[in-house]
Amino acid sequence: QVQLVESGGGLVQTGGSLRLSCAASGQSFSQYKMAWFRQAPRKEREFVAAISWNDAFTDYLESAKGRFTISRDNPKNMVYLQMNGLEPEDTAIYYCGAVTNWSDRRKVTEYTYWGQGTQVTVSS
Repeated sequence: QVQLVESGGGLVQTGGSLRLSCAASGQSFSQYKMAWFRQAPRKEREFVAAISWNDAFTDYLESAKGRFTISRDNPKNMVYLQMNGLEPEDTAIYYCGAVTNWSDRRKVTEYTYWGQGTQVTVSS
């Protein structure tokens, strides 16, 4: 089992940057594949980025490519999402998720564990 706690959200202006962190506790963090999702008001939770257990593979929402970077530090049990060039459309609560194996990494239902989320607000 793993517990996840996100942090690093806040209010930024258009074009600004934020670095989100997800701290994991529990056993064998390095065996988990990790992802970031987000949920805007009145919208469904959507995939943003995912990373394999060893950094060898990453995947991004099309609109996040070139602006966001997902990374992980297994010895520290941490996952990060560096977000640059933020836009008002990026405003949402951002969640990290963990799963040992995925078949469709972009689906919310694939993930076993979730954090409580961190709010990101981008002003125009």
